[in-house]
Amino acid sequence: MAYLDASPTPFHAAANAAARLVDEGDFEVVGEHDPFPTRPGRYAVLRDGALVAWVQREGDARHTPWRIVGAHTDSPTFQVKPRPDLVKAGWQLLGVEPYGPPIYASWLDRDLGLAGRVLVRDPAGRGGVRAELFDDTRALLRLAQLAIHLDRAVNERGAQLNPQTHLVPLWGVDDAPANFTAYLGEQVGAAEGDLLGWDVSLRDTQPAALLGRDRDLLASARLDNLVSCHAAVEALLATAGEHAAYRPAIVLFDHEEVGSRSERGAASPLLGSILERAAGGDREDYWRALAGSMVASADMAHATHPNYAELAEPAHQVRMHGGPVLKVHRELRYASDGRGIAALRLAAEQADVPVQVFVTRSDLPCGSTIGPITAGQLGVTTVDVGAPMLSMHSARELAGVPDQQAYAALLTAFLAPA
Repeated sequence: MAYLDASPTPFHAAANAAARLVDEGDFEVVGEHDPFPTRPGRYAVLRDGALVAWVQREGDARHTPWRIVGAHTDSPTFQVKPRPDLVKAGWQLLGVEPYGPPIYASWLDRDLGLAGRVLVRDPAGRGGVRAELFDDTRALLRLAQLAIHLDRAVNERGAQLNPQTHLVPLWGVDDAPANFTAYLGEQVGAAEGDLLGWDVSLRDTQPAALLGRDRDLLASARLDNLVSCHAAVEALLATAGEHAAYRPAIVLFDHEEVGSRSERGAASPLLGSILERAAGGDREDYWRALAGSMVASADMAHATHPNYAELAEPAHQVRMHGGPVLKVHRELRYASDGRGIAALRLAAEQADVPVQVFVTRSDLPCGSTIGPITAGQLGVTTVDVGAPMLSMHSARELAGVPDQQAYAALLTAFLAPA
């Protein structure tokens, strides 16, 4: 819950994961522009909103294969436009655009803050700039709903929301526009003229909470997919000690929710280039290592919704508190195949946790993950797995508390199979 609350953007999520690896696992953060270490150790590379971390132990050869857990740091939200200051009908508004996509209605009438990264002019910084993160958890903005008196049919047909005209948050009352760049300067302690760029998102100000009669449910923003990022870090910390047949690694990509095609998404060379440099030796060693490697693509899974149970595949219903979920799709929206499924089931036996199976109904489209992209980029066996949840892509999502421990235990066993 602390990780969820402290990670409103991919930049925060990756930085917080790296900080925990350093503090609790003695990992060393390596700069990509520096020579990679070849000695045994625990290392991490932080690239904006993405992270790759791995362990090189005494006795590991350069061709020792990897076991890798992959997840993604981004979540559906609304991001601030480059020229966001707007005025309409005596209101100051902030121009935003959907990212994800979010479930629009779930963001209405919530107390919203702002968080992100600001690039500030700094002659001493890399490339003449430095990056500053900020997280303003105050209730600053609101996507206000239209009163039912002006839309009597809203409960029958649902709100018809146009993201350009209806999803523009309010943050003041005035006939003059607010000054967004001045606000950013205040957040990072810089003059307006020194602000060179930003990546800023809306964030729900309500913290994560335990829910339900037995307080065994977890309600929060960004469960998809920070739950998996947290479980991946837990697994790597738990397997960073004794020598094993595989080198453990994790990768937390950015931009999965918008297709993964960026310099830090799953479709980029990020993971492959870092693994090759971490392998040391020559390219032959790298390809030998990949030949025996395997990836678990960790992303959240749909639990069967009691009010919409007919939308679940009848023979593959998923229960909250039922344990981690193996995800299968024969047209490879998920990457799982027989070999990957077998490895995951062995890991589940080792961890002594149950495994459920999710299959999308044959008459419904299926979402996807970093799994197929990573498999295609590296040419390694990949299996898709997740933790069950409801309200995926909502401003506030729901998962089961017992499933979190089981999820981390399964990924731990996957990284270090007996």
